[in-house]
Amino acid sequence: MKRLGFALSFALLTLGSAPAGAAPDASALYGKYCAACHGTDRLGGTGPALLPQNLGRLKPARATGVIADGRAATQMPAFADVLSAADIEALVAYVYTPPAVVPVWGRAEIAASRILNDDLIKVDKPVFEADPLNLFVVVETGDHHATILDGDRFEPIYRFPTRYALHGGPKFTPDGRYVFFMSRDGWVTKFDLYALDVVVEVRAGINARNIAISEDGRHIAVANYLPNTLVILSAEDLSLEKIFEVKDRWGKPSRVSAVYQARPRRSFVAALKDVPEIWEITTDPEAGPVFAGLVHSNEKGMKEALPSGSGLFALRRIEVPAPLDDFFFTPDYRNLIGSTRDGAKGSTAVVVNLNVGRDVARIDLPGLPHLGSGIAWTYKGRPVMATPHLKDGRVSVIAIDDWSVVKTIETKGPGFFMRSHENTRYAWTDVFFGPNRDLLHVIDKDTLEIVKTLQPAPGKTAAHVEFDRDGSHALVSIWETDGALVVYDAKTLKEVKRLPMSKPSGKYNVWNKITFSDGTSH
Repeated sequence: MKRLGFALSFALLTLGSAPAGAAPDASALYGKYCAACHGTDRLGGTGPALLPQNLGRLKPARATGVIADGRAATQMPAFADVLSAADIEALVAYVYTPPAVVPVWGRAEIAASRILNDDLIKVDKPVFEADPLNLFVVVETGDHHATILDGDRFEPIYRFPTRYALHGGPKFTPDGRYVFFMSRDGWVTKFDLYALDVVVEVRAGINARNIAISEDGRHIAVANYLPNTLVILSAEDLSLEKIFEVKDRWGKPSRVSAVYQARPRRSFVAALKDVPEIWEITTDPEAGPVFAGLVHSNEKGMKEALPSGSGLFALRRIEVPAPLDDFFFTPDYRNLIGSTRDGAKGSTAVVVNLNVGRDVARIDLPGLPHLGSGIAWTYKGRPVMATPHLKDGRVSVIAIDDWSVVKTIETKGPGFFMRSHENTRYAWTDVFFGPNRDLLHVIDKDTLEIVKTLQPAPGKTAAHVEFDRDGSHALVSIWETDGALVVYDAKTLKEVKRLPMSKPSGKYNVWNKITFSDGTSH
């Protein structure tokens, strides 16, 4: 029940709870208030799947509170004023009841879903005049479209419909020609930025979290909540290469929170939602020096050395103190910081050294840091990273060399995205949640002080800053259906241009993504 659609919002105003004394019809209630976000069959949509196997970490008593009061740092609304206590209890019982038929999405279903664009016109160069490496791909979730934007003139080149509820950020091939999108319901789309057309699509899962592309651009990894799989596709034609049934070494299944490209390591790194493991999967056919001699767990749970040359998609398990997600990687990809979210052992962040395969530090970061939005730079000769917090108005600046908190910067409210660029002295962070959601803070990376607070559109959410190729301009999303893309001069902090957009939830610069700019998410 992550957010309400237009029709559902109207239904909330016109439809009430069950009559007094009548037993609540849980199926009907679900259809009225939940299906728009979670799917009519509970298999997920913009919100996660609501099936017992997907709710293992959410106990029924807590689920009752989530339905009644909503959920912090998400778009899950509160229903206490709409539904009675009996209605809510009926809904909780309903979503914890297994479906009559267990949903399956495996090799046959994936293969059958694949759609090739037979009308694609092959081209050798872009069909437009703009710099192909300074394009922005703008995801407009308000009406499920994407816009290809010229990053020099800040003018739209092409706008096209996408799958419903894109999520997780598009990924680009190393040459910047192709971009891959993923929707919450598991569809992966390959789009040719030269021809401005779809190449191929496939549905890799029922409820998916994000995708990653391998360092050589040959493989796409898809992280799924439902089924509990990590799917590897060929980036060439989105044909299926491998399905990992995700379980710990004792056989307990897990959802996959996210998957990341670890470029210097030539591997994928996966965050598991329900078990205390991190998975690293090699994309190097020769296994590479990173995997040579490392210890991993084989399919039977036995510890063994992973020999050099053990092949493509070899799996290495790293055991951690608690399930971790929302990863930030240091620029060399030797270490990651993951959020424990439940505050295990008094800490909300754990540092894992991927070379030695274990946790090496804990960082006390109350307020639920959004580590996946973290950025890195050098401060007074020291490598640091900074992250906003989802529940507190603060930005934490952390020294990467000893994991100490260098400074806590107080903000006007909890933030979601933080961005910068190697060619600018400023870091930008939004105030995504709460009454000040229309503000953006600009922080001097040399002094760690807020130098300016911007208000691009009073009363409307401002979020997700992204820079152009050379870092001379910062683009801001007005995160509303009647929203806009606001272009700022990154040096003077003055507005340059404003383009109407339909809830531009994210914008992604080709150059910054393929070069792994320290100022953007990877």
